[in-house]
Amino acid sequence: MIIRTFFKYCILSAAGLLLYGATGNAQTLSLSLHDAVSLAIRHNRALKAAGIDVRIAQEQRKVARSLSLPSAGIGAQYAHYFDLPVFFGLGETDDKNKVPYSRFGGRDQFTAALSASYPVYNPAARPSQREAQLQEKASRSSYAAKEINISAAVKRTYLGILVLNERLKLQYESLQRNNKALQDARSLLAQGRALRVDTLRAYTTVKNLEPDMLRLNKAIEVGKLQLTTLIGIDTVQDVILTDSLLHPDAITIPGEAAVYETAKANRPDLQQLNLNRQIRGQGIALAKARRLPVVSLVGQYQLQTQAHRFDFFNASWPAASFAGAQVTVPLFSGSSNLAKIRQARLSYEQSGIQLTDAYEQLKTEVRQVVANLQETFERMQTQEQVKTTAAESYTIVQYRYQKGVTSRLELTDAELALTTAQLNYLEAVYDYLSARIELDRTTGKQ
Repeated sequence: MIIRTFFKYCILSAAGLLLYGATGNAQTLSLSLHDAVSLAIRHNRALKAAGIDVRIAQEQRKVARSLSLPSAGIGAQYAHYFDLPVFFGLGETDDKNKVPYSRFGGRDQFTAALSASYPVYNPAARPSQREAQLQEKASRSSYAAKEINISAAVKRTYLGILVLNERLKLQYESLQRNNKALQDARSLLAQGRALRVDTLRAYTTVKNLEPDMLRLNKAIEVGKLQLTTLIGIDTVQDVILTDSLLHPDAITIPGEAAVYETAKANRPDLQQLNLNRQIRGQGIALAKARRLPVVSLVGQYQLQTQAHRFDFFNASWPAASFAGAQVTVPLFSGSSNLAKIRQARLSYEQSGIQLTDAYEQLKTEVRQVVANLQETFERMQTQEQVKTTAAESYTIVQYRYQKGVTSRLELTDAELALTTAQLNYLEAVYDYLSARIELDRTTGKQ
């Protein structure tokens, strides 16, 4: 009996501390819903990774731009000959069938050259630049889509914690009412004015509520952990939610056609699919460009010398330079260029199928979102009326029980109906607000 009393006291104390916002952790963070979304946009790890993708795409644009810009390089070469260099055509030989040769020059040779090239005509430059530009836009669209999804996840998680807090509060109030009922039943049983079965029923109800409160407390802890993970802050830090769950205002439920057109125009993921299709189109142009010639202007300035025993300071440094044009014509590459063109066309066709499929799925998604919004709003209105009726019924039955007109069983049923109606109303509010969040996510609204 002492253990059970201590167990009950621990549960009531934990619930009371939670209701009044007390916490044993010194590191706390007060969060409103707006603050939670703002922190998630700044610190969420998935968003940070998506932001790096945007920066990578920006650097890729610079790489593509370099195909149209001149390039220059400096090269140097040193060689040591163990025997003097050979020059054929000079010297004498006894055998007329052999080409004469001589050895002269320095054993140490050094050459330095400055080379420059400017692509006058590179057919791959423009499609590469266009592809990189589209890829950057696609990366930004991907980032915006992740931002919308994470914002919606933060809102749902925040809302879920608020609902759990309200459920815990209702369970605590129900536990108090049932504890009072248990005390009355025990008192009446001791006076011989009640049956033992009434006391057992009240005791069973109290004990059934205690595990629910523990489960709700654990669910709140897990919900806060999920919220801090989404926000991107230290999971050791405890959070206090400053917003409260209020009866939501009614909104005008839009039609399916308006929602579909808004989503089609604003959804970043759909924009990304459209950009991917354009990228595949540039891939075809780029594959075709590999079969065309490349024309470049080239030039070089070269210094070279030969010396003995590394005495380059006293050696001669004659210079040579040239400028000209270079044409590179791809003739045959093992049919790889033709295969790449076909591959690019298939990718373009595939992206078109994916875009069409996404639009068709959007129609189904829009219909589901609008239907959920209508259903949850009507259910919330109904559950609000049921909750009010159940509260009035409990008040009447409680008064009748105090006057000895009705039985304990009827009061217990009325209390259970009140708790059930309150919980159902909370569930309806959560479903309705979740449907509104899903509507904003579907239409591309953050």
